[in-house]
Amino acid sequence: MQRIHDAWLIFLAVVLPVCFCQAADTLLLARVWKTGGDPSAYWVSEKLDGVRAVWNGQRLLTRHGNEIPAPAWFTNVLPATALDGELWMGRGRFDEVSALVRSNKPDDGRWHQVRYCIFELPDAGGDFSARVYRMRELVAQVDVPWLQVVEQFRIRSSQALRQRLQVLVEAGAEGLMLHRADAVYQTGRSDALFKFKPYYDSEARVVGYVPGRGRNRGRMGAIEVEREDGLRFRIGSGFSDLEREHPPPIGSIITYTYHGLTRSGIPRFPVYLRIRDEF
Repeated sequence: MQRIHDAWLIFLAVVLPVCFCQAADTLLLARVWKTGGDPSAYWVSEKLDGVRAVWNGQRLLTRHGNEIPAPAWFTNVLPATALDGELWMGRGRFDEVSALVRSNKPDDGRWHQVRYCIFELPDAGGDFSARVYRMRELVAQVDVPWLQVVEQFRIRSSQALRQRLQVLVEAGAEGLMLHRADAVYQTGRSDALFKFKPYYDSEARVVGYVPGRGRNRGRMGAIEVEREDGLRFRIGSGFSDLEREHPPPIGSIITYTYHGLTRSGIPRFPVYLRIRDEF
């Protein structure tokens, strides 16, 4: 009897969390949309700058399987079916919702500003069009302001898609998502789902290095840069192994790409491109 009890405790402590993690991490991931592609076979939606969250019917999890400390009132009304979406507080508020999700204690006041905007039903059958209509039905049945469906719409031409992207980005959006209408649910990176985001580039001066970890131990992990206005931030992506061993010199001007700015003006997802050409 004691062995059975001990085995059950091991299952609860070790096996079950792993199962939850695997379930949450096995999600549909987007490829990058190529400008000029035909969007007519896709549902299009705004790409929300929130925190991805998976409801497995019982618990609200990050995409890597960590439980999100949402208040009971927020999750108790959610349906007993798997949902995939974003915890969102509005355009330009990613830092706020990210901090809330990382917090150990639910902050009721803050959580009342959060909406769970769903864009997928991982366990539902049929194509994506059928799942869109089913999501709308589920949200209408639950009928609470914090559970919403990400608005899905159709666009018939590449030019109209670019125009819609420009309008939304100018209004503070991060970009667009395109989900193939006839796609059954699948996991991993797939041509069923694309992201279409504007890319910006700018320049900054290298002022320091951050040592690498893991596979980058013993070489540069990131560079610290300074913009003309004095703002400093780090760039850790976009480097080849050779560039990590021989990073851009201190004082050099580099070009980087990024996806908009945070509310504090820091470039989001900066990626190293090259040392600026000097003529």
